[in-house]
Amino acid sequence: MASSSYSNSPCAACKFLRRKCLPGCVFAPYFPPEEPTKFANVHKIFGASNVSKLLNEIPPHQREDAVNSLAYEAEARMKDPVYGCVGAISVLQRQVLHLQKELDATNADLIRYSSNEMPQAFQGTDVLNQMMTQQRSVQFGRRMGHEGGSFDPNSGLPLPYTSPWNNNQSGDSSETGSM
Repeated sequence: MASSSYSNSPCAACKFLRRKCLPGCVFAPYFPPEEPTKFANVHKIFGASNVSKLLNEIPPHQREDAVNSLAYEAEARMKDPVYGCVGAISVLQRQVLHLQKELDATNADLIRYSSNEMPQAFQGTDVLNQMMTQQRSVQFGRRMGHEGGSFDPNSGLPLPYTSPWNNNQSGDSSETGSM
């Protein structure tokens, strides 16, 4: 069965090299006929003889990884003949260093910010909590489309909506009712 698949359609390596693909072809499992450019790139960079020697020297369970590495390096060399995949690696390393510097700067800013906020939090937690509540209430009111107007009579904080209880313009207390 396996020999008939080799004889029916040669692997990409044998087709590229214009030779008969035999049942024991070392290239056949790794260079299928559907991927002709994979072998063409590997052959152009490394040569068929060198790839054949390499595949015969390494254990069968490592051959697929070796071929994938060769194909990746060959494609990178086709794009960048001088540096190959080393150029891509160095670009990625520079990006990592740049991002690490940004992260360090951001962490330093956070530490600076938190150290500036600590003394206030310890000095007057009630005042700070009241200010934060007021700020949240104002922000909520703005999100709801109100720019102020009504205030909670108990806390003096702005309400995020118009209070129906504070709309009594006439001073008439008959609407509050008694229970």
